[in-house]
Amino acid sequence: MVRLIATAGPAWASKSAARLARIGTGCVLVAVLFAAPRGHAASPGQPVVAKVEMKLQGEAKAVELIARGDLLTVIEDRGDDYVIVTQHGIRGAVGKANVAELADSTDIYTELIEKFPQQGRYDTLRASAWWARGEHDRALADFNSAIDKGFQAAQAYSSRGLFLAAQGDHQGALADYDRALAIDPADVTPLVNRAEINMQQGEFDKAIADYTAALKTRPDNAALLRQRAIASKAAGKLEQAISDLDAIIAANAEDAQAVMDRGYIRFQQGQYAAAAADFSIAIKLNDQDSVAWNNRGYNLYQLGKGAEALHDFDRAIELAPNYALAHQNRAWLLSTSDDPSLRDPEAAVTAAKRACDINAYKNISDLSALAAAYAAAGRFQEAIQWQEKVVELAPEDVKAVAKSLLSRYRDQQPFIKQNPADKNGSGQREGGEIQPR
Repeated sequence: MVRLIATAGPAWASKSAARLARIGTGCVLVAVLFAAPRGHAASPGQPVVAKVEMKLQGEAKAVELIARGDLLTVIEDRGDDYVIVTQHGIRGAVGKANVAELADSTDIYTELIEKFPQQGRYDTLRASAWWARGEHDRALADFNSAIDKGFQAAQAYSSRGLFLAAQGDHQGALADYDRALAIDPADVTPLVNRAEINMQQGEFDKAIADYTAALKTRPDNAALLRQRAIASKAAGKLEQAISDLDAIIAANAEDAQAVMDRGYIRFQQGQYAAAAADFSIAIKLNDQDSVAWNNRGYNLYQLGKGAEALHDFDRAIELAPNYALAHQNRAWLLSTSDDPSLRDPEAAVTAAKRACDINAYKNISDLSALAAAYAAAGRFQEAIQWQEKVVELAPEDVKAVAKSLLSRYRDQQPFIKQNPADKNGSGQREGGEIQPR
């Protein structure tokens, strides 16, 4: 069994905050989610806080007055100053002495709250600063205070909802997102935030509906199309997912991740030639991508092109020596190929051991590959030993397949792949979600 993984990285909930901030409208949650570590210079894309009033001369000769406490997004670090962009889109330079890191700005906002006690906006900004410091309870208290003062901006509810979601209060978060949408139906941020919760709760159709609504405001937005594709894939609506990925690629033929994602879905559909074609495109876009080489190799093997597949697995390992899956794929091919000229049992044992070493002998598909390699080498006692471990660890839905292979090895018969689709010795297939790397 040669296996495929489409992408590396977290599931859709991981780094959701950063994703939302990029899609969003420049509200408080951008400040919360892009704070630099305390004591370090802010990186591009992160916010800083104005310590004093400043008059900014923008690149287009426009002048903007920056008030104390305003959030500014860093574009470039130039040593003694930052190139920044204001919330109104004006770019310019400010001295580092005149701005504070978000996590160090609570005193600024405390003074402003004392000076303007009824302006809940400053409570929301201090909430962002508390959150950046890791003081989440104080952040939530400030958001509650802002809303209690009558600050009814949609961003207050949307941002508080994001904080509630991070603390596991999904129902409270959903209520805040609904309130934000009631205030400003055109704001996509609460739609995307609500979709995230729906994804986590397995409400994929609801998530699709939210992304679709957001796309009415932001037509052809690649980030939203990608997220809707994730939701469609999770809902089993693979053609809908491919349609969104097609739209992304049509707008930007060099979007390698969209190409990779589409290739993986085509693999899931059993369209191995189309999947291999997509991974070939991905390799042309980035020939240093070990995952693309591995994925193409897998699909080529499914098409009966073992020698080409082996080349791709070797290239993936050359690029990423600790890529366990590529080692495992190589082991399966060398031990189970129906082409005698490709079989090399001892090399298969070495490759399988390498995969097991990388994963600390905890991945049952690695162990199953090792058992198959030992069987191919005629070392059936060792094959039985490792396949017994596979049977012990295998989930119930694949235990029968694992037991069948164990019986085969006890009968002194190696496993030779006869059908490209019948290659999974443990019944396990490692799959990645379509998601940003």
